[in-house]
Amino acid sequence: MPDPATPDDGALRIAYLAYRGKPHCGGQGVYTRHLTKALTDLGHHVEVLAGQPYPELDERVPMVRLPSLDLYNDHFPMRKPRIWELKTRWDVAEAMSFATGNFSEPMAFSMRAWDHLRKRRGDFDLIHDNQCLGWGLLLLQNREQFPVLSTIHHPITVDRRLEIQHARSPIENVGKRRWYSFTRMQTRVASRMERVMTVSESSRGDIVADHGVSPDRLHVVPVGVDPELFRPLDHVERVPGRIVTTASADVAMKGLRFLLEAVAKLRTERQVELVIIGKPREDSESTDTFERLGLTDCVSYVHGVPDERIVELYSEAELAVVPSLYEGFSLPAIEAMSCGVPLVTTTGGALPEVTGTHAETCYQVPPGDSDALAAMLRTALDDPNARDRIGAAGRRRVVDNWSWRHTAVRTVEQYRALLAGQDT
Repeated sequence: MPDPATPDDGALRIAYLAYRGKPHCGGQGVYTRHLTKALTDLGHHVEVLAGQPYPELDERVPMVRLPSLDLYNDHFPMRKPRIWELKTRWDVAEAMSFATGNFSEPMAFSMRAWDHLRKRRGDFDLIHDNQCLGWGLLLLQNREQFPVLSTIHHPITVDRRLEIQHARSPIENVGKRRWYSFTRMQTRVASRMERVMTVSESSRGDIVADHGVSPDRLHVVPVGVDPELFRPLDHVERVPGRIVTTASADVAMKGLRFLLEAVAKLRTERQVELVIIGKPREDSESTDTFERLGLTDCVSYVHGVPDERIVELYSEAELAVVPSLYEGFSLPAIEAMSCGVPLVTTTGGALPEVTGTHAETCYQVPPGDSDALAAMLRTALDDPNARDRIGAAGRRRVVDNWSWRHTAVRTVEQYRALLAGQDT
């Protein structure tokens, strides 16, 4: 049978929307970089329309910058825009929405994308949105008659519930509710999309439940990893007692607080070191835990490093950990497994679906349980033979199941199904 991704009737012309795409952390930037490259490798033309922080792309993939007011940048987050910055109506809309406490980037970016693409209807066969789900998508789909497909990695309504649940004060609770009010827009847009992709069966169920997307319009296409990049490095020696994780300090869903508590328990009985691939935040639950437990001597942060350094960090560690309360898929999990480092993970969301069977391809614990996590880390650290076996089996699972080419091929199948439905 012919490869369904081969441009048998001409290469597809894809406008790919990325309202933000941090290059080396956060799934959206990684997904954008690797999927657009893999689609280009298959012979299709992809043009990325992006807002800050801009993704890093393959040199063959052009990018149109649709700059936001950049109100949530790392150097000055939650800054107030100045009047002279409001140069377009979409800048005004973003600033007004921000003034109510709402995360305004998805809405404003979608309107900028509509304003740009409505003048280029003949340049593209379809639009692929990466979890923006702003009002502009409905204008592109319904008014401009573009075929539009959206990827929803998981519904942000899950983040909203967990953030509100872990709010540290009534004032923070109100702030979280206002911040996540954009999820109402995303629900209404998602339920009206012609076709939606997601990355796991777990996310599929949550999207149906939370966003009301009809199951017959929702299709699972798992993400991938580059097993030639994320691989065991035989020349790198593991550091005894070193644990590595990729986690956002300011996102309750990532469960970093529970890993910090587990490390605090372990350090009372053994030499242990935790390396966090991520950036610390001054005002977060994880930072409060870090300071309360006095972990400055055994916990360090690494951020802004290229993939090659991340591979080295995995190769230096005896264990990798994904302590998340919920994941729609988890790129850090399969990247760690692809590097051959044994993985300790929770059973939150899609993680069991992705990581496999406990004591065969990974170690698993319940989410949000620092005692269980400490016990599992202790068990794994005490058994190097089991670690070697599980690390090797984990890499085999990733190599056998996930690559970015697989993701691109299945994504093109969804493109063609969308276009066929449009023709009909």
